Amino acid sequence: MEDTIEVILQDHSRVLSTDRPHPAFSACLGVLLTGVYGVWSLFATPGFRRVPWRLKVPYLPSSNDQTLNIMKLLEGRTGRLADLGSGDGRVVFAASSAGFRCTGFEINSILVTYARSKAHWRGVSSGQATFVNKDFWKTDLSAYNNVTAFLAPGVMEVLGEKLLKELPDDARVIACRFPFPDWPQESSAGSGLDQTFAYDMGSVRSHLRKEPNTAV
Repeated sequence: MEDTIEVILQDHSRVLSTDRPHPAFSACLGVLLTGVYGVWSLFATPGFRRVPWRLKVPYLPSSNDQTLNIMKLLEGRTGRLADLGSGDGRVVFAASSAGFRCTGFEINSILVTYARSKAHWRGVSSGQATFVNKDFWKTDLSAYNNVTAFLAPGVMEVLGEKLLKELPDDARVIACRFPFPDWPQESSAGSGLDQTFAYDMGSVRSHLRKEPNTAV
């Protein structure tokens, strides 16, 4: 895009000049940027006002490889799964197809509507996959024995404290890209931006009890 603009500006046979862009060009560029920002904000920011600033995480979908890595770390497991910040539902759909009973928590109402529509198109029943427009920070997650999260490094410590209080010992937590600080990993899959980490709550609690000044 930038290279194209430079070529246009360097072409003195055009109406545009490097000193003063043509008013029509400036107007069109402004409209374009406003439209792009508007579309981005629809998907990335609705619901943010309901979440404290330090816990806000913009929408960033999981890659295909990341989703596959999540499913590798869930192999052999069953039961209920909570996806924290489920976005367009791709992790929920992958897990529900593997037999999990899934709930996707998402504060962005547009993404919730989109995910529900995808479930309808695919014929996925609400018993397999449910998408709720709820703040998971304010939700008791004790009924889930599998939890997946692709959030941000700045919230992982706070999330860890919440999960330690609520999840049963037999629960497994999958963190995408950003690991929990001070938690011992059970295993991991992938590398780089697609790396995912598995934690078993019983092992995490046992490890933290041995650490000084750690409340479990």
